[in-house]
Amino acid sequence: MRIAFFGSPESAVPSLQKILEEGHEVGLVVTQPDRPSGRGKKLTASPIKRIAIDNSIPVHQPEMIRKDPTALAKLSEIAPDLNVVVAYGQIIPASIIYMPKHNSINLHFSLLPKYRGASPVQWAILNGESTTGLTIFELNEKMDEGDILTQREIVILPHEKAFELENRLAQEGTSLLAQTIDQIDTLKPKNQDHSQATYAPLIKKEDGLIDWRIEAISVERKVRAFAKWPSAYTYFRGKRIKILDGRVEQTEPLSPICPGEICATSKEGLHVRCGDGNTYIMERLQPENRKAMNAHSFSLGANIKPGDIFG
Repeated sequence: MRIAFFGSPESAVPSLQKILEEGHEVGLVVTQPDRPSGRGKKLTASPIKRIAIDNSIPVHQPEMIRKDPTALAKLSEIAPDLNVVVAYGQIIPASIIYMPKHNSINLHFSLLPKYRGASPVQWAILNGESTTGLTIFELNEKMDEGDILTQREIVILPHEKAFELENRLAQEGTSLLAQTIDQIDTLKPKNQDHSQATYAPLIKKEDGLIDWRIEAISVERKVRAFAKWPSAYTYFRGKRIKILDGRVEQTEPLSPICPGEICATSKEGLHVRCGDGNTYIMERLQPENRKAMNAHSFSLGANIKPGDIFG
């Protein structure tokens, strides 16, 4: 089958590689433009572009595909049987969605209609879900609202971080995608129940700030959800501290509770009181402009004592 592939980040790479392994012809890869990256702000190609170049696949990088006639022209030239979309990062216009014989399909990292939007993996962890999954659906002009072709449920492992879960979903999604493409002529699309829809909006940098007035379990989920970006963080003596690892400790409620107060230090880490009276043990952290370290070492170097306060 001749395929046009739309994708950008690392999580889309296994899908493109699987399509190539299955022997399909990828006539064009559409990905995001090169972006500044790193301290030097050097223009960097998306992971999908690098795979395309390695496999001598033509690449197109529209700044805004909805206003780019070249994209439509390039796709018309290769006449794909199917468009496959995995974490592309732009809204695709109807003129492209419905061009191929089999239209366009999208691999989404949730069990739709739950967690439509840009950050389904992070929000599943933030909300304490025990399972999530994969959905391949027919793309339409609305956000993740197309008819469902195939789905697979995936268990979220205890203490699993968002980037770890996303990596698993990306790998698991390859077999589901291959199966869906092979059966594209016989699959019967199923309407989504829009009344059950939930949303996963784009994560912003400021979302990582810890408000110690929330429950300890919510702090733990936030650290896991934002582990790679934007990182969960707090402030101590005017300096930002990224929280890399930790866990909840059930404790006897103290009165009065001062959220953010360090109630103990130990080799386990810094024991921080949260709004529900339980304690979050900060195990690994990264002080501003310094390398990551265990929290106990930081407490010794910074001379932290019980009664000191984060936030």
